[in-house]
Amino acid sequence: METGELLRVARTGPDGTVVRVTLTRPEVHNAFNAALIGELRRLFRRFQEEPADQLRVVILGGEGHSFCAGADVTWMRASLALTREQNEQDAMVMAEMFDAIDRCPVPVVARVQGAALGGGMGLCAVSDLVIAESGAKFGFTEARLGILPAVISPFVIAKIGETHARALFPSGRRFDATRALRIGLVHEVVEGLDALDTAVESAVEDILAAAPTAARAAKSIVREVRGLPHESTRWHTARRIATQRTSHEGQEGLRAFLEKRQPAWVRKPGDR
Repeated sequence: METGELLRVARTGPDGTVVRVTLTRPEVHNAFNAALIGELRRLFRRFQEEPADQLRVVILGGEGHSFCAGADVTWMRASLALTREQNEQDAMVMAEMFDAIDRCPVPVVARVQGAALGGGMGLCAVSDLVIAESGAKFGFTEARLGILPAVISPFVIAKIGETHARALFPSGRRFDATRALRIGLVHEVVEGLDALDTAVESAVEDILAAAPTAARAAKSIVREVRGLPHESTRWHTARRIATQRTSHEGQEGLRAFLEKRQPAWVRKPGDR
């Protein structure tokens, strides 16, 4: 386990392949400052280098009452003294942090309670599966501070679409988990923190039931086909499935299905 003032990183599950990343600034509702942004960027860039047999899923959460309430007030106050060029550099580091999480090779499951505001919405947008407690509040609150959700916008629009972004960005209005579910920012809403933990663990079990490299490839195909023209997608996807079918995992998965047994990557309860 790695524990610091900003983040706690713990490995659990089979062979430590499940990583729980927890923001540990509960006194400020896990709000961002420059140091936290830098730590998250470094950590998720490190995850990109880990092989499939060492990293299979990341759980992203916040300690205390809130998931992430956006930007730290002290950090925002300091930005008043920055030049435009310094503000650009500051924003670029945050953009790189979100990009690093978005490019994480394994599924990222967000555990959301309390508040997810501003940059916390960006964390939801770059997570693959977002599970929220029913009392959680959401909001693109930047416009009410005289700024805008610029850095998170590419990730958010990819997640919820232009129509919902246009409805929510200008006003900064907060909304509940039901609306977050309806617009596609959240994938599951549950009642209470115990149910939240149960739902997260269930999601992790589902991911671990998939073959390690197949799960990674299934995530990456979404990004790969996003901007390709139709003719290119046909060839690209045909190559990708052919590669996976002829891989060790593809062969093992098919044999296990035909032989009516569990594939080798599925661990029995209690295995470590």
